[in-house]
Amino acid sequence: MPSLTIENYVKTIYLISIAQQGKPVATGQLADALGVAPGTVTSMAKTLSESGLAIYKPYAGVLLTPSGHRLAMRIIRRHRLIETFLVQTLKLNWDEVHDEAENMEHAVSDLLVDRIDEFLGFPMADPHGDPIPAADGTIVQSEGVTLDQLPPETAFRLVRVLDQSASFLQELSRDGLSIDSEGVIRDQGEPVTVLINDREISLDLNAATKILVQVTAPIQSADAPGPA
Repeated sequence: MPSLTIENYVKTIYLISIAQQGKPVATGQLADALGVAPGTVTSMAKTLSESGLAIYKPYAGVLLTPSGHRLAMRIIRRHRLIETFLVQTLKLNWDEVHDEAENMEHAVSDLLVDRIDEFLGFPMADPHGDPIPAADGTIVQSEGVTLDQLPPETAFRLVRVLDQSASFLQELSRDGLSIDSEGVIRDQGEPVTVLINDREISLDLNAATKILVQVTAPIQSADAPGPA
C-alpha cells in the first residue's frame, strides 16, 4: 500500500498539473505546496519515478504515469466524498471540512468510500464545487468562467470556488455566497458588483477570479425592445 507521504505527493502533483493544463510540475512548486525542502522533493520524485507512479526529469519537472493518475483519483475521490459527507450529514460548514478530510482520506477504505458515495446519492461535486471522481477513476471537470469575465447584466450561478482557504470561504459566507447561489453582474471593474438575493455585494477583482460560475441568462435592459 502507498504510504501517506506518497499519497500526498501524488495528489498534489495531479492538482498542480491540472491547474496548469497538464504541464509538468516543477520541484519548487511541489516544495511550496507541501511545505518541504526542495531536496526532499527531488528525492521523493526519484522514488515515485522508480515505483512507476511518476516520470521525473531534472529541470523539466514531474508528471504522473497512468498508475500515478489512478492513485491520485482514489485519494481525491476519498477527500471530496468525505468533505461532502461532513457538510451534508454532520452539518459542518464548508470552511471547516478540508483539514478534517485531509486527516481522514488516508485512513478510510475504498469500500467505506463507496458506501458513503451511495449513501449521499452519488454526488457529482463536493461542497466547494470540485468534481468528485467516479469509482472507476473517471472525472468530469467543471465547466464555467470566472466571475470577472462576465459582462454587466449577465445572470449566473456559482458552481465552484477555486480558493478554498478557510478565510476566503468565510468571507463568501458572510456575503451570502455559496455553491448554486444565483445572481446578476451589476458592474465589472474594481470592485466587481453583483446582485444576490436583492442585495448588492462588492468583490475585489482578485476574489472574482477565484469564483467559477455558469451563465444562466443575459438580463435584458429595461429600455431594450421586447419580442415582436
